[in-house]
Amino acid sequence: MPAMPGQTIHPGAAPQGMRAPAPTRSRASRSPRSATRLAVALAITLLAGCASDAPEETAARIVPAPSATAFAVEARIVATEDPLQCVAYARQAGAVFLRGDAWTWWDQAAGLYERSGIPRIGATMVFRKRGRSLGHLAVVTRVIGERLIVADHANWLNQGQIHQDTPIIDVSPANDWSAVRVWYTPGGHWGGRIYPVYGFIHPTRLAES
Repeated sequence: MPAMPGQTIHPGAAPQGMRAPAPTRSRASRSPRSATRLAVALAITLLAGCASDAPEETAARIVPAPSATAFAVEARIVATEDPLQCVAYARQAGAVFLRGDAWTWWDQAAGLYERSGIPRIGATMVFRKRGRSLGHLAVVTRVIGERLIVADHANWLNQGQIHQDTPIIDVSPANDWSAVRVWYTPGGHWGGRIYPVYGFIHPTRLAES
């Protein structure tokens, strides 16, 4: 646009009467805070593949899932000749000898075994019944911290296989292990679903009264 008499147009400046375009920011120039928000949003999007009893975003704020790179190498799936149920495997791998559907073990253990909300090596974690699921059992093999354990279990996601060295993280607000997320070994990431848990049955028989 030609300059009017007495008007000087500087390079890059908008002519008089025209609004200068708003400056744009390249992706590379985003602030670290914006980049962090984007990374968190992407992580939640990737992990929230299934509905859960507890809101995913609430659990994420309470307990951010730690980087599980170290566990990804250890976690593995062992194929079996015949499909194996979690109850049968828990009796084989652990030292709590009960029978029946997984979710019934918690009440069955009352008065027979010590029960608590604190994980210890050798304890059997009892998942609650939910929907068509009859619960689930996993035997603790390592305690990494107050909110992170490693466990062995079978028939996870109805595949009938053995899952060894599986990281499990506590995402309950009270840190009482009433809600957990389980490492998804085939995909190499934390599962998006939150599972309700009764607690841990310890292989300590209570004295008969």
